[in-house]
Formats: sequence, structure tokens, C-alpha cells
Amino acid sequence: MKSRTIKTWAWVHKWSSLVCTVFMLLLCLTGLPLIFHHEIGHLLGTEVEAPPMPADTPRASLDRVLDVARAQHPDRVVQFASKAEDSEDLWFVTMTPTPDPTDDFRSVAIDARTAEVLAQPRFDEGFMWVMFKLHVDLFAGLPGKLFLGLMGLLLLVAIVSGVVLYAPFMRKLEFGTVRRQQKTRTRWLDLHNLLGIVTLTWLFVVGATGMINTWADLLIKYWQHDQLSALLAPYQGQPVVPTAQRASVQQSLDVAQREAPDTKLSFIAFPGTAFSSPHHHTFFLRGNEPLTSRLLQPVLVDAKTANVTAAPHLPWYLTALLVSQPLHFGDYGGMPMKIIWALLDIASIIVLGSGLYLWLRKRQPAPQAAADDALQPALVSEAAR
Repeated sequence: MKSRTIKTWAWVHKWSSLVCTVFMLLLCLTGLPLIFHHEIGHLLGTEVEAPPMPADTPRASLDRVLDVARAQHPDRVVQFASKAEDSEDLWFVTMTPTPDPTDDFRSVAIDARTAEVLAQPRFDEGFMWVMFKLHVDLFAGLPGKLFLGLMGLLLLVAIVSGVVLYAPFMRKLEFGTVRRQQKTRTRWLDLHNLLGIVTLTWLFVVGATGMINTWADLLIKYWQHDQLSALLAPYQGQPVVPTAQRASVQQSLDVAQREAPDTKLSFIAFPGTAFSSPHHHTFFLRGNEPLTSRLLQPVLVDAKTANVTAAPHLPWYLTALLVSQPLHFGDYGGMPMKIIWALLDIASIIVLGSGLYLWLRKRQPAPQAAADDALQPALVSEAAR
């Protein structure tokens, strides 16, 4: 590889890495507890669990569950209702001041069998919420998400350029060599290269899926504009259906599940909310298999008549989004997968931290740093031969 080409790739790798490193370190540090969010929730006592009852205990009507939730916050409207991920015995009802998107929400956990309130967990405060917000949008909403998406793109550029540089730089060394007899900066350079190439695939996958996840709001809005608007043409000009005029939500759920058999409920979006229309209860159903459990099938049920209006298949870009979400956090393979994800996350923190250290040492005018820097031109020269 020619010397000029090597220098160009080195420049790309250097600046794409430097610009995104601090933010990638933040994402790795905040992502580590998020991998174990259920386990941390149990440890902190914030996870809600349904009391044990016989398996054949009958379920309460969803309408009764919603009435109980509304009674806790009569000044709010129901935005969403969902089943717990790992239990059919829990309903979580999310309530907000208006149907519009907002961070001001209250959650009510209700026993699906007795319709009794089990807890009113706060998901908008505490350590895990701070970690989540920093990881998702830096407390800056959509602009924060898009900014982190840009940092994710720079990470991918840094990875690709690092791969291009790795082979010529390591041509005279065995794979994984760490020259312990050399100066400190050289040892860190070798460790940086070793861990970087070991975590290459994982870091690329997590970076790519994280970047896709930052586009979620835009992709959903595009889907609503592109596909749902045509389905809702007959309802043009009609106001949001008042709660008092709506059909039974339990009846609507039964109709939706008959439309898409062999599925389970993921969540319900109520009329006028972000994931529904002003005229429908929108049921998002998921499959029963490991792969299909991550894919959603929306079913729009008329809020007045409880008749199915449409059951559109999600476009490819939303399918890619849904598949990328569990892959990003490694929460689809149980505890072994979480441990692997955590170890790779820690290795990535070392890669990012060592890269920052190498750059800072290079900028130091001290004789030691100058002596270490003398190695770099030699490596470039050797790689270009």
C-alpha cells in the first residue's frame, strides 16, 4: 500500500475516532448497566411482579383494568397499555395529560387477573432513567438522537479505516502481539490494536444498530405519512373519538387477535396518540417464535365499531429497526448473551480509552512522548513498502 494512501487512511481514522470517542465512551459506560436493566431493577426493588396464583386463574376484562387505571389519575388520558415482557399477569397502563407525545407520564401496574393496582412505578426518575436518557438522546430529544446517530456513523468510519490500517502496520508482527519490552505508549498501541480487531464485528454491529435506532422517530413518522395516511382517508375531517363513545377495548383486542392468530399483544396505542390515529385503537401484536417475537403486526380497529379497518405489514425499514433494537442491547439470548455483551462493552471502553490516551500522549512535548512518536513514521514507512 502506498505511503500517501496509508497517510490518508491514518488521517481518516484519527479524526473520525477523535470526534466520536468521548461520546462513544459515554454510550459504552451508560450502555453497560442498561444490558442488565432487569437484574438491576430486581436488585433495587423497582421491578413489579405479579403475586403467584394458579395458572388457570381467569383474567379480568381489559376494560375493567383501564377503568382502575383511570381512577388513579382521572385528570389524565390513556396513551398506551402493554403486557409485561416476561409475564402475562401484568398490565402496564401509561397515562399522560394529553394524547400528544410528552415526557410527563404516569404508569400504573395492574394485576391482569384481579384488576388490582400492584404499583405505580416511576420510569422517569432514578439511576436507570438517567442512564437511559444519556444513552438515547443526551436529554436533548430528537436533536440529541440524531447527533448520537452522527457519532455512530463516525464510529463506523473509524472501524473501517482501522481495519484498513491494521494489516500493513502488523505485517511484521504476529497477530495479537503486545510488545511488553517497548515503551508504555507502544504497549498501549499494541493493546489498542489487539482489542480493536477482537471487538471489530461486535462494535460494528452495535454501532450500526445504535445508529439505526436513533432514526426511530423519523422512520415511524414517515411510515405514518406514507402508508397510514392512505388507510385513514375515509376518516378525514373527523375529530378524535371521545372516550365515552368508544367500543369495548377488550372486544377490540379479541377482534385484533382473531385477525392475526398465533400472536401475542405487545402494546395498544389509543386514539389520537403518536402510534395510532384519532379514530382507532391500534394493537401491535408480536409472534410466538424467537425471531417473530421481535417483529410487530399492527392491527387498526375502529374505536367506535370495534371492526378491523386494516392490518398493514410493516415496511422493510421498520422491520430493520425492530430487529436492530434487541441486537443492540443483546437481550434476546438470556444471561449468557448479556454477559458476552458486557465483556465486549468493557473491551470497547478500553479500546476507546486507549485511543484517547495515545492521542493525548502524542501531543505532549515531553522527551518520552517525542521518543515514542519517533516510532510512528517508521511504522508508516514500513507499511508502505
